[in-house]
Amino acid sequence: MESVRYWRYHGLGGLDLMHARFVRHRFARHSHETYAIGTVEAGQEEIRFADGVQYTGADEVVLIEPGVVHTGGPHTADGWAYRVLYPSVEQVREVADEIGVPGGTPSFERRVVADARMARRVAAAHRVAESGASLAADSQLYTLLALMLRAYGTRRPQRQARRTGRRSVAQVRDLLHATMPDPPGLTELAAVGGVTPYALVRSFRRAYGMPPHAYVTQLRVAKARELLRQGIPPAQAAVTVGFCDQSHLSRHFRRLVGVPPRAYQRGVQ
Repeated sequence: MESVRYWRYHGLGGLDLMHARFVRHRFARHSHETYAIGTVEAGQEEIRFADGVQYTGADEVVLIEPGVVHTGGPHTADGWAYRVLYPSVEQVREVADEIGVPGGTPSFERRVVADARMARRVAAAHRVAESGASLAADSQLYTLLALMLRAYGTRRPQRQARRTGRRSVAQVRDLLHATMPDPPGLTELAAVGGVTPYALVRSFRRAYGMPPHAYVTQLRVAKARELLRQGIPPAQAAVTVGFCDQSHLSRHFRRLVGVPPRAYQRGVQ
């Protein structure tokens, strides 16, 4: 049986968490604005990245950085159960600055690490945050990030987007952000990038891990999450971000977030 709880812990400036068991569910290609730090409690998960597939099970920690496109799904017929924390870039940067991890954006050397002790710490901090004991949760979450950065952290420089002809794919990306509810067609986007439509799709996928239409879907879901946190009804949020209706939002929302919009709204409020 599948079950999922997604909620927001309001300490440390706010932090999303998820505790789930999935058997058949597979996440669509997506990335996070936050880090994703998780550990599997039972079963095995298959995670597909642009550069290959990795598998994770008990006694391992998954460390996915913001903007890294990936999927998630069961590696075995029994599926997997896991706990995930989603700290923001600002939260991780604050800890990195305090413990003296030098220069650049906080990063991790590996995406999956076999470290049973650290996996237990992830699960323990997650459980305390779930219990609502704010002082204990703040302390454990902060300590967890510090230990994780000391053990596996580094810094990476800002990556520059690849160029497409006379203009960069970054310009196309910026236009998609500005026109998210009703973006231009592929031909118009290609003209902005100064390339053919086919070349734009290839270049955009290479730069951002997914083609333009999938990128817009992710933008819409991200904006819908923001509106749902503000108390906007799912049907209104769907239309506001450019989906046809609530069912259209629900289908994509669950593929990317793991829970339906209404369940997400209950959890974060």
